[in-house]
Amino acid sequence: MKQIFQHGPISPSFISESIAKHATKTEIGAHNIFLGQVRADLIDGKEVVAIAYTAYEEMALEKMHNIREEIFDKYALTCMHVHHSLGVVKTGEICLFVFTSSQHRKAAIEACTEVVERIKIELPIWGKELFHDQKYQWKINQ
Repeated sequence: MKQIFQHGPISPSFISESIAKHATKTEIGAHNIFLGQVRADLIDGKEVVAIAYTAYEEMALEKMHNIREEIFDKYALTCMHVHHSLGVVKTGEICLFVFTSSQHRKAAIEACTEVVERIKIELPIWGKELFHDQKYQWKINQ
């Protein structure tokens, strides 16, 4: 099973390096990328300053492995990479990076979209929205 979790935000340099590594894979004709960024939502007059992510890691990795297998069976992908943050991620920082590649764009786009939706629905990952006043609320995925 592939590790998808990393502590803290996903850096822009990590994302660009991941993209650059695919330049040698000349059978690829399309990439699709989803970047999830923490928003500064306003909730009951208070602004979200960060999200603290937690997960039931063992179950999430097993479920992600199953999703990965199903996506590869469904779409003609060359590769797929998923990275999700754990711990505190401040507003404006990246917390989710999904990267799909294929010979043609349609497979890369559709697979990426499905993976993101399934992560949000199926993986046991929770986000605690943090406010300036040290209070919080649990995030509802939309």
